[in-house]
Amino acid sequence: MSLWDLANSDCIVVMGSNMAENHPIGFRFVVEAKQRGATVIHVDPRFTRTSALADIHAPIRSGSDIAFLGGVIRHILENDLWFRDFALNYTNIAHIIEEGYRDAEQGDGIFSGFNETSGSYKEDTWQYKGKVVPSSIAEHRVQTKGKGGGESQGMSDSPPPEDRTLQHPNCVYQIMRRHFARYTPEMVERVTGCPKETFLKVADALARNSGRERTGAFCYAVGWTHHTVGVQIIRAASIIQGLLGNVGRPGGGILALRGHVSIQGSTDIPTLYNMLPTYLPQPNIFHEHPTLEKYLEVETPETGWWHNLPKYVISLLKAWYGEESRADNEWGYQFVPKLTGDVSQLPMTLAMGNGLIKGQFMLGQNPAVGAVNSELVEMGFAKLDWMVVRDFALTETANFWKNGHRVRKGEVRPEEIGTEMFFLPTALAGEKDGSVTNTSRLVQWHDVVCEAPGDSRSDLWFIYHLGRRLKALYAGSTEPRDRGIQALTWDYPVRGARQEPDPEAVLREINGYTVADRKQLASFKEIKDDGSTACGGWMYTGVYPEEGVNKSRSRKPDKPGGSGSHANWAFAWPANRRTLYNRASADPDGKPWSERKKMIWWDAEKGEWTGTDVPDFTKDLPPGHRPDWSKHPKGMDALGGADPFIMEADGKCMLFVPSGLKDGPLPTHYEPIESPVKNPLYGRQRNPAAHLWQRPGNELHAPEDPAYPYVLTTYRLTELHCGGIISRVAPHTAELQPEAFVEIPPELARELGIRHLDWTVLATKRGEIEVRAMVTERIRPFTIGGRTVYQIGMPWVFGWEGYARGDVANVLLAITGDANTSIHTTKAITCSLRPGRVVRPPARAAE
Repeated sequence: MSLWDLANSDCIVVMGSNMAENHPIGFRFVVEAKQRGATVIHVDPRFTRTSALADIHAPIRSGSDIAFLGGVIRHILENDLWFRDFALNYTNIAHIIEEGYRDAEQGDGIFSGFNETSGSYKEDTWQYKGKVVPSSIAEHRVQTKGKGGGESQGMSDSPPPEDRTLQHPNCVYQIMRRHFARYTPEMVERVTGCPKETFLKVADALARNSGRERTGAFCYAVGWTHHTVGVQIIRAASIIQGLLGNVGRPGGGILALRGHVSIQGSTDIPTLYNMLPTYLPQPNIFHEHPTLEKYLEVETPETGWWHNLPKYVISLLKAWYGEESRADNEWGYQFVPKLTGDVSQLPMTLAMGNGLIKGQFMLGQNPAVGAVNSELVEMGFAKLDWMVVRDFALTETANFWKNGHRVRKGEVRPEEIGTEMFFLPTALAGEKDGSVTNTSRLVQWHDVVCEAPGDSRSDLWFIYHLGRRLKALYAGSTEPRDRGIQALTWDYPVRGARQEPDPEAVLREINGYTVADRKQLASFKEIKDDGSTACGGWMYTGVYPEEGVNKSRSRKPDKPGGSGSHANWAFAWPANRRTLYNRASADPDGKPWSERKKMIWWDAEKGEWTGTDVPDFTKDLPPGHRPDWSKHPKGMDALGGADPFIMEADGKCMLFVPSGLKDGPLPTHYEPIESPVKNPLYGRQRNPAAHLWQRPGNELHAPEDPAYPYVLTTYRLTELHCGGIISRVAPHTAELQPEAFVEIPPELARELGIRHLDWTVLATKRGEIEVRAMVTERIRPFTIGGRTVYQIGMPWVFGWEGYARGDVANVLLAITGDANTSIHTTKAITCSLRPGRVVRPPARAAE
């Protein structure tokens, strides 16, 4: 859904986000919805500006989100509050799962298929009965490709078995009822600390504001993702929305809130280590990827839209390697580096400390402040041969060798750090032009306002000229490993005395074009797998559909009384579609569920889908169409006219996930990696598949460790932009939040003898820091399992550079990762707290 579509919601749950403070421009649509009568709910450990504008504030202990959402799911199922016509037709609620499946209810928190030695799952028993279901997530798709043994069939042989009476004991409906049975309102209160009455208000408000005539939305940010169960928290919300019919409809959906920078764009194009642009799987030496033929055979699903994957991969190779991309050399597939393991940010940090990485570029990143276990990160920096930092001002990362944690603690002197440092000044946003992709998948262009001063250059300038010099350096090499650089097309036009690359030329390549005449592609439906098209990112096709037409520049909002899609404001991938899976806004017969909530419908006279948005469906496929299974249909031919979720193998919204998740087919409450309580729901304390890196300097606290009794969460501040440095170095913005602090409830402050603005020391096994105390009722104690558990909160955006300073909160945090994404945990750890200051020894004298 789009940000402005929130104004059409009847109920909005902001959870995992402090939207009013961190996304204030977008929050105006929440306010507009409230003015129209919508119920606004904020579920959060702290009472913030978002809470103040909400109708209901439901406080929960950090890390207990799945217990809360699981309780909502149980409430919907057991009270028969779900939108039956929607869920029965558009989700997999009636699908039958393999008989060998064992739920976490039977395994005390463990699903069938778990290997204790490897800490990983096999998904064989999670499949639809007699089927092998490919994942829609590229990274995981290989795990279920091929036959699973016995009588298993592919998805093009027949539809998945189902029981629409929902009586079969292994249908998804019955499995979910059993799985969530223990998530009672009483258990929700016991685990989360949220009063039962408040929880029920939230659950009833969601159900009451869903159905044919009404829709609700969830808004989240990194308050959901920064957990070892982050993906499963989002999954829990998607189950709620699937049951209530809040997907693909006006005012319904789950909105991932992005920041000012190109966060969505960085995953689309991407900077992710394990994917090629627009979510194509990165070749991997541990998968069956020795040749392009084998890669495509393994990674291409039989059914659904992802069956087009070969077109997107070959056209990407053609964009990268041009004339060197030919049918007789696998279109340049062997030029693409193959993954040899997990090189995401967390294990990369540890690899630096182990001496496995020799150099690193830091472009717009400040991990000395923003990365967890900051001291261990700096120890890794000190093992590098060289590091290049590009930023607009000296950051903590750029100056770690001079003012870092270990230097200030007297453990090391600057001259003992052998890393050769390079600092290159970069241009700020107004000093360069280009596109930004963030919330709602919206691609928006911005033009340069003024030239960057002195030696400052854009990141595009740096990458382009670095690539140009590398190509010159390797031009005469005969090493096979250098062929990828030699073959790379690098023909972007430059302009002006500074030789600045034209960013629109890059966008034109991302959009795609025909190879023969360099004509821009208007739609990703034009992309071919025969080498006749080149495309840098298939989802973006249409953003630059013809020469001179950059749709991301468009700034034409709908007039009052218009459709409300704002189709001429920038470009939303894919196909300028504002609402994904919008076929679900009509019933199985193609009629709107209601006039009030209509978006897409079947026009029988024209024989096509039409409406206020670009249909996310085969435009001329009638609602009554059924696949001819005798022909073993492939791709979109295997989906019927009432199968809206075209990126899934069977076109259904997956309440139960048979393939693709590394930590279970259903969301399950596990305690955070560090917790002051034992898991009340299961014997298994933590996510069994979470990434843990146990090593000196990254020790974890045991459950209920009395030395670390308090729950700590971290967050950003409105007044300090992004990671803080951009505001901390400017005196006028620095004075808005001049110093680091920790929010402490008055009850805890009294127990510890801490007064407002006193110095305090927070400590974990990873390190300790000192900050001022902010004694406030905005953060309250919780009653968990009959005893008081104190929650405290701290901004993580401070450091030792600039005018607004403070100790780095991420010193306290451990390096742990979500099972699916490897993203770090910042929202729920345990710590100690005491009044006073950190005793730091004097700096070591030169020897």
